[in-house]
Amino acid sequence: MSIRLEQLTKRYEGRPVVSNVSLEVAPGGFCVLLGPSGSGKSTVLRLIAGLAEPDSGRILLDGRDLAGVPAQRRDCGFVFQNYALFRRMTVAENVEFALRVQRVPRAERRRRRDELLELVGLAGLGGRLPGQLSGGQQQRVA
Repeated sequence: MSIRLEQLTKRYEGRPVVSNVSLEVAPGGFCVLLGPSGSGKSTVLRLIAGLAEPDSGRILLDGRDLAGVPAQRRDCGFVFQNYALFRRMTVAENVEFALRVQRVPRAERRRRRDELLELVGLAGLGGRLPGQLSGGQQQRVA
């Protein structure tokens, strides 16, 4: 099976997450996507699997254009990243959760939460939901 991406672009909330990515993986070949958190690695995989639609560009599987082909008809698998985060709780609430269960006073919880978010490079993202983070950012929250 060959995979070819041609000028693939995906934006979330107007922000480009994947920008003009092109690559080709020959049948039997291997490909590794490397990059920092938020660079679009997981998004590229979601686009190939059909779990998200590109804003522009093409995805070809064995030469077949996958535009409009639903995920269940693409003949490729996808294993979700699962970091055991509460989807309806913000990043800050997820980080504070264990401390709240232990009945740590609110001021101490917030101080420790802010310290931890700073430590893992997520300061300023406390108000976001897990679904608004990249896979790597979700991993650091967990």
